[in-house]
Amino acid sequence: GFIKLLLHSSKKTYRNNRMVKLHVKQGDTSLFLYETVCSVSILQLLREITEIHNLRLKVDRVCDEIVNMADHGVALPPHIQGLTDEQVEELKLVDEWGLKCQPNGGVRINKDPVGRRNGQAPNQRMHDMLKRTADESKQMISKKLVDAGTCLKLPMVQAALDQLRGATMIVYPMGLPPYEPIDMELKGEEDLSGTQASKLVIPLEQATLWFSGKQMDCKKELKEYIGSNEKTKIVCKLQKQGHGAPAREPIFTEEEQKKMMSSAYKRQEELKVLESAEDDSYLHSTWADNHGLQRSFQGLTDISWKPK
Repeated sequence: GFIKLLLHSSKKTYRNNRMVKLHVKQGDTSLFLYETVCSVSILQLLREITEIHNLRLKVDRVCDEIVNMADHGVALPPHIQGLTDEQVEELKLVDEWGLKCQPNGGVRINKDPVGRRNGQAPNQRMHDMLKRTADESKQMISKKLVDAGTCLKLPMVQAALDQLRGATMIVYPMGLPPYEPIDMELKGEEDLSGTQASKLVIPLEQATLWFSGKQMDCKKELKEYIGSNEKTKIVCKLQKQGHGAPAREPIFTEEEQKKMMSSAYKRQEELKVLESAEDDSYLHSTWADNHGLQRSFQGLTDISWKPK
């Protein structure tokens, strides 16, 4: 039984090592690494990559809002946002959901300078827990994973979102107002129209994948572009339709360019030193002595005339 388990494990490891690694970019910006097989259809690949990209953006948005909620409490109703306390009182407006959605462990008053949130922040312990969870979730989907060589998978991004959902439920067990951006994001009901965030999201029907300066055809398989070698690493670019072909990848990376410039500068300095030296300076070298061989046979080399 142990031998079968070992063989199964080794086969699994072998298969994992033979995955194609895609470095997904948007323009010149690295997004994440993704692993797949040569036989995958471009349509399926595009769907998976787009879903990860959009879910990463959602996690980022939720993290930012959770930090705001930790500092200033839940969102005010849209018709109250931006009004002063005097205006709210004069118009006799009431934040009914704010009275229902109280943070676990008590309230810490901290006014929101932009007037989006009700200023009833969670206590310090809950505040720290929310911020810590937001930081951890961002690290789980960070672009730094590219530098570490870690591939991103959809369940990893989903786990980051679930972690944020759990933290929110701990601090607000009674739930959040229906107009709270965090609640809308977690339910998939967010409305990003007219926001900068909407420009970053790529709907699947508008998504295109590019490789080596050409748009990949959704009717083809990946192996038709890269062959059947499943140890390949390629750079592909994700972007919306109608934006034209993305810029080609430079032949040399930024690090390689720096090394080449450093090497060229060093060589230039060496040539300057050689040019400034006298033309006959080499005559003082031992290898330029016409009688050197004769002296070496007679044992007359390395003679010191100083008294011992």
